[in-house]
Amino acid sequence: MSVEKKELIVVGAGPAGLSAAIEAAKAGVKATVFDENAAPGGQLFKQIHKFFGSKEHKAKVRGFRIGQELLQEARDAGVEVILNATVLGLYPEKEVLVQQGDEVKHYKGDAVLVATGAAENMVNFRGWTLPGVIGAGAAQTMMNLHHIKPGNRILMLGTGNVGLVVSFQLMQAGCEVVALADAAPRIGGYGVHAAKVARTGVPFYLSHTIKEVEGTDCVTGVTIQQVDSHFNFIPGTEKHFDVDTVCVAVGLSPMAQLLKMDGIEMDTSTGGFVPKCDETGATSIPGIYAAGDVAGIEEASSAMIEGRMSGAAIAEYLGYTDASTKDAREKELDESLESLRQGMFAPKNRGKKIEKTDEGIDVSENLLTHGFVADDEITRFPGFRKQVKVHPVIECTQNIPCNPCQDACKKGCISIGDNITSLPISVEGSECINCGMCVASCSGQAIFLVAEDTEPGYGEITIPYEFLPLPQKGDKGYGLSRSGEKICDAEITNVRSSKAFDGTNLVTMKVPMEYIDRARFYKAQ
Repeated sequence: MSVEKKELIVVGAGPAGLSAAIEAAKAGVKATVFDENAAPGGQLFKQIHKFFGSKEHKAKVRGFRIGQELLQEARDAGVEVILNATVLGLYPEKEVLVQQGDEVKHYKGDAVLVATGAAENMVNFRGWTLPGVIGAGAAQTMMNLHHIKPGNRILMLGTGNVGLVVSFQLMQAGCEVVALADAAPRIGGYGVHAAKVARTGVPFYLSHTIKEVEGTDCVTGVTIQQVDSHFNFIPGTEKHFDVDTVCVAVGLSPMAQLLKMDGIEMDTSTGGFVPKCDETGATSIPGIYAAGDVAGIEEASSAMIEGRMSGAAIAEYLGYTDASTKDAREKELDESLESLRQGMFAPKNRGKKIEKTDEGIDVSENLLTHGFVADDEITRFPGFRKQVKVHPVIECTQNIPCNPCQDACKKGCISIGDNITSLPISVEGSECINCGMCVASCSGQAIFLVAEDTEPGYGEITIPYEFLPLPQKGDKGYGLSRSGEKICDAEITNVRSSKAFDGTNLVTMKVPMEYIDRARFYKAQ
């Protein structure tokens, strides 16, 4: 059987694989990307939420738009992308076996990059094989790629970023999320993601996991139960929900089978198989690289930077650039990557209970255990202040790498400073012009415009809103608290939509003044 030669073979057309191919191609490398799917882009096209980070990390841009930009960049760089191509094996001498339709082809690369991503984990419980028990990623694929509702009433297991983000997107798709449960005692994802779910009224059950899913041919209900510190069930704590779908978001595992097949040295210290590689993705076999989730689970923003680092290293390995050029590019990309690896959610802090912010402020215990900052906690954070004139109130209370709110405000009403993980500050004495760009730009939907005493006894709150149907001016309903409780009557006084807001609508509601610091969501009558 003939073997076709390639300069660079990339396995996986997701954010890491495409980024690596683009970086190498810009240096002159002829890059070929194989992907088993019918469309390139990997996870990006499922991600309709806005990214965190800074402008260079594509902050405040929705994942699918980043995917479109990446595909165009790949086309412009001359990257060859071959779809519906399943890589069956990676063998010595960088030989790759690929199935395309009914044909199996052999390729040999001068360099190979594996960017196969990760697979969803699953947990076993009674009824876990019933139709209707699905991974959160599968639900996201059904909704955002195929426009199919995964179910009507759904329980989410897992409160990491995937569980939180997908729960919100399920509600955007018209599903009812009855609860989020997690065996861990604290929410694992960003607090802003949890808060936007909580304010819609969805309850969180921490230290709870699934005892049983009921049904014969499909899911008809689920029972969760509280667990102790050793994850043993506590008798008498069962809670039952009538649901037709259970989503499981309990982590991801690198899909490193190809690398293991070729004899790459693996790290098994964490209980799985992760290739041992340096910061450029170089593995124990010269000329074979790994980037993205296959080399360690992180966000798509990190995967794209890692891919570019690998692409720069491959260009030098193949002789298209010299070591000094590679080192300079690597340093630039490493600084960008490290800025995403700071703050409360940095890799070095995994498994730790952080009790204070970098500024020395006590973290919100209520946020960690119930999904929202309590009324008596919010006032200690620098994003909260009171002012008669319209002004931003920023309910971002964790040190996460994100700063688009600072860039969005041209009047200096919001400040984060040079450290991307610092808590945002609502600047005293600043003159807000009520443009709403900060509200629309916040990736965590954690900014509100508050105007006190707009008429006797009333004030106005502008909230981010990404549900349909949109409220209309004059509509009357209820203001919901941070926990999703109905606390007051509310009337819609303005609804703003703009191309600059990128799908985030600004809804302004009038509420009694005593609720101006508590009402954070609107529900129609």
